[in-house]
Amino acid sequence: MTAVTSPRGGEIACEDLVRIFSAEGVEVQALQGLTLHVEAGDLVAVVGASGSGKSTLLTILSGLDTPSAGRVSVAGTDLLTLRGKRRVDYQRHTVGFVWQQTSRNLLPYLTAAENVALPMVLAGTDPGARVDELLELLQVAHCRDRLPATMSGGEQQRVAIAVAVANAPRVLLADEPTGELDEATSAEVLETLRAVNRELGVTVLIVTHDPAVSEHVRRTVQIRDGRTATEVLRRRETDEHGEERHIAEEFAVLDRVGRMQLPQDFVKALELKDRVRLTLEPDHAGVWPDRKEDA
Repeated sequence: MTAVTSPRGGEIACEDLVRIFSAEGVEVQALQGLTLHVEAGDLVAVVGASGSGKSTLLTILSGLDTPSAGRVSVAGTDLLTLRGKRRVDYQRHTVGFVWQQTSRNLLPYLTAAENVALPMVLAGTDPGARVDELLELLQVAHCRDRLPATMSGGEQQRVAIAVAVANAPRVLLADEPTGELDEATSAEVLETLRAVNRELGVTVLIVTHDPAVSEHVRRTVQIRDGRTATEVLRRRETDEHGEERHIAEEFAVLDRVGRMQLPQDFVKALELKDRVRLTLEPDHAGVWPDRKEDA
């Protein structure tokens, strides 16, 4: 596969991605210059409303679609040059994928163990003990000899994650993996993704509209109108009394020409409209409402 070097690097590197869909003479721009970098071993959620472009991003990263413009690489592979057998190899070995629909992830006539073994057999490798190791890691060993129809939705998704990482991919992509699950089961599946990220070292990118997913990841990227808008980084700190604190910091994302999108709650709280006043200070910039006094 063709290796590329991104200006900022990263296991996932997207630069100025544009995706335009045309139908009956009408063009829809799903991605409008999106830039995103994810470091190896990270656990990231991409959140956004319906139509924001997050699912389009995921289909491009999975090799199922190609951007109209821009650059994109995953694990050093230039996705713009993938063709034929190289695309199949990429989808079998470099990335794993989990769909939202639980029924779409597993073959209904195979047991959990057989579903997990299948990607390895297709890749020409001996499943050996890896099947049972993955089912144990994902806490679904009790489903080993059961068909998907006899499993709960959460069990099906955890088996699906085992299938997705069977060939030891470097990146795991999950499209709304909790979309069909209740709150408690969703939390279990998200913790399973955290375990896969921690124990296997797989870079995990979750696409979702559910803001609750953010609490289970280190970094959340907000997409709005086809481009990255804001990011939230989470970390844990221990104070002088030994108490652990969870800290979340929100950042606006600057594109290469200096544009940024302010979070909607900031805009509403300050009643920002049309334009704003800017001030440049020695160590920061100020954004102020453009409120003119009545004459």
